[in-house]
Amino acid sequence: MSDTRNTYEGLFLFPQSAAASLKEAADHLESRLQRANAEVLSFAKWDERRLAYEIEGNKRGVYFLVYFKAEPSSIAGLERDCNLSEEIIRFLVTRADTIPSELIESADGRQKLVDEIRLRGEKDEKRPGREGRARVVDAATRAEEERLAAEGGEADDEVEAGAEAAEPAEAGATD
Repeated sequence: MSDTRNTYEGLFLFPQSAAASLKEAADHLESRLQRANAEVLSFAKWDERRLAYEIEGNKRGVYFLVYFKAEPSSIAGLERDCNLSEEIIRFLVTRADTIPSELIESADGRQKLVDEIRLRGEKDEKRPGREGRARVVDAATRAEEERLAAEGGEADDEVEAGAEAAEPAEAGATD
């Protein structure tokens, strides 16, 4: 039985919102390739770029470059899955039989993608969430209120004392 699997290059475009969840986008793409019984040779996040024109309301996008082996008959199914996917904006699949295997192997960016996903996760953990920011604002507001109360408290006491002194004078003027 001869191997009739061809090598293909696929470039898949996701909306910029996928940059926030690279793992989900990569998993979505890998599931599409698995459904086509493709053997992934190289998988990499290629770039995040501004698009030449707006596509489905997106001005920026995240590209994934994938080299894979698949049966020629499964490519139509892969294209159908990508067209039906609400997450993939655009894609292009071409035969890559003429590309040397060394170049394909050097394009593999799985480890870089895993590192980037981990880094983005760490940054999100370090960034305070809404509650964290609210606590910071509350603490700053409380400190500011305490400072104003300390400074303004004396001024308020003087104003109140002046108001009390003015009341008996006004009361005496009406008698």
